[in-house]
Amino acid sequence: MKEIPTSILVVAVALFDSQGRVLLQQRLPGKHHAGLWEFPGGKVESTEMPREALVREIAEELGLELDPALLQPAFFAEEGGNPAIVLNLYTSHQAAGEGEARDGQAFGWFAPDEAAGLELAPMDRALLEKLRR
Repeated sequence: MKEIPTSILVVAVALFDSQGRVLLQQRLPGKHHAGLWEFPGGKVESTEMPREALVREIAEELGLELDPALLQPAFFAEEGGNPAIVLNLYTSHQAAGEGEARDGQAFGWFAPDEAAGLELAPMDRALLEKLRR
């Protein structure tokens, strides 16, 4: 019998551009929290370290190449469930390009106050509030 994990580790990045705007993407239809905005990232595979997973996910989803050495651990959030989701947020100020919607998702660069006005996924809203303090 396959064991079901009690939690899933997810990583995301608050990537800031030279103007202080943060990159956000919109959840695709059919996904949990569909239509809500979030920090880009994804699940950590069992063979990966969190930074490696984040670099891979951002390249796959947005075509951006991140330098893992410039990813700084910032905050984490949890969402109950079976399994629970544990989201580790990194921050970074690095030139990574403009990005492209490789999965067809909407994305954009937003001033932090502008981002606060978006319909954000619950954990992402909590993390954005911590970043704005």
